[in-house]
Amino acid sequence: MSNDNVVFVGSKPVMNYVLAITTQLNNSKEVVLKSRGQAITRSVDAAEIVRNRFMEGVKVKGIVIDTEELTRDDGTKMNVSTMEITLAK
Repeated sequence: MSNDNVVFVGSKPVMNYVLAITTQLNNSKEVVLKSRGQAITRSVDAAEIVRNRFMEGVKVKGIVIDTEELTRDDGTKMNVSTMEITLAK
């Protein structure tokens, strides 16, 4: 999958991501939502809004959960949860 079909979910309002997802799904058959930490709930919300309100026939093709180890500025390491949701028409 090319990077064009990936939506990185961060701290913007949910509807910004809903618009990005619907735009990608109009141009291709699937899109991947990638999020970390607190943004995971926002990506789930965006995926559900697209599926239930905006586009008929969009299905969750797959969900991948993982943990990334990040290094802080002071050198300490911390674990951050990650999630990828693949939506397909």
